[in-house]
Amino acid sequence: MIIYPAIDLLDGRCVRLTQGKYDQVKVYSEDPAAMARTFADAGSKWVHMVDLNAAKTGVPFNQAIIAEVAGNTGLKVQTGGGIRNLDTLKYLIEEIGVSRCVIGTSAIRDRAFTQKALALFGDKIAIGLDAKNGEIAVDGWTSGSGINVIDFAKIMQSIGAQTVIYTDIARDGMLTGPATESTRELVEATGLSVIASGGIGSEEDIAQIRTSGCSGVIVGKAIYEGKVRLQVCLQNE
Repeated sequence: MIIYPAIDLLDGRCVRLTQGKYDQVKVYSEDPAAMARTFADAGSKWVHMVDLNAAKTGVPFNQAIIAEVAGNTGLKVQTGGGIRNLDTLKYLIEEIGVSRCVIGTSAIRDRAFTQKALALFGDKIAIGLDAKNGEIAVDGWTSGSGINVIDFAKIMQSIGAQTVIYTDIARDGMLTGPATESTRELVEATGLSVIASGGIGSEEDIAQIRTSGCSGVIVGKAIYEGKVRLQVCLQNE
């Protein structure tokens, strides 16, 4: 199970939202690239970066920071937020050199684009399954879609998806523990490589989510708040 320390980017800063709410922002660093280097120094091989500006508007905003991290830290970058066309996707993968892009809202709204993306880039694409009460959310988590998580995961699998990132929005930023059972259900129902996200509040939570069979876990606020010692947890990957 790979641990993905997270950097959420808003207006060029490293922040965390609570339950995806843009009016509940806490700034942790004015220098996200420096934060990424601390993850690399701790032994991380990956970093998960989200362009929150782009997630809400669909317009790339923080690409220069993502490029700096991808080019200068030695970390593999998994990034998402507002990736809604092939030009953006090609720029991120082919020009910036990110290792994996996450498609969220567009996977719901633009099936043709998503299918082309999967055909072109294979496992360099992950599908974001951001859910609240089992329903997929879109537009930076601000709208519901009416679509069930597992049903949608199977549709994505049928058009070539190999990796999904499953986020329980209600738990995100709350430090109250991961959605272990629903993550396990998703793993067992689809056989996909599932990266879990949301709710990690302790090192014990990381051990717990491992039992779901997920291939990775994204950890954000718990690192920043000192509740997870990244270097220690990475030794158990």
